[in-house]
Amino acid sequence: QNAGFEVRGVFDGEGGIQEAERMQPDLILLDLLLPGISGFEVLRRLKGDNRFKEIPVIIISNLGEPGDIAKGLQAGAIAYLVKAEYSPEEIVSKVREVLM
Repeated sequence: QNAGFEVRGVFDGEGGIQEAERMQPDLILLDLLLPGISGFEVLRRLKGDNRFKEIPVIIISNLGEPGDIAKGLQAGAIAYLVKAEYSPEEIVSKVREVLM
């Protein structure tokens, strides 16, 4: 929000899908470790739905194993950022890059 973006946060994966239906966002930042359904399942559902499949998704997660990264990118995320490796400013830069 401090960078000038309208931001919505949700508590769990189902809430994320519902919020995407309400907002039709320009970009989704997705964690993988969520209550209820996993971020991988959220991504699978979003990319399997014509209403959302063109919305860019950036995964931001503490899961940094190569297999997790490959799985996220193969499922349709345009980027995979490991939280511990990126500052908030770097994440904002990536968001700007994707939206431009």
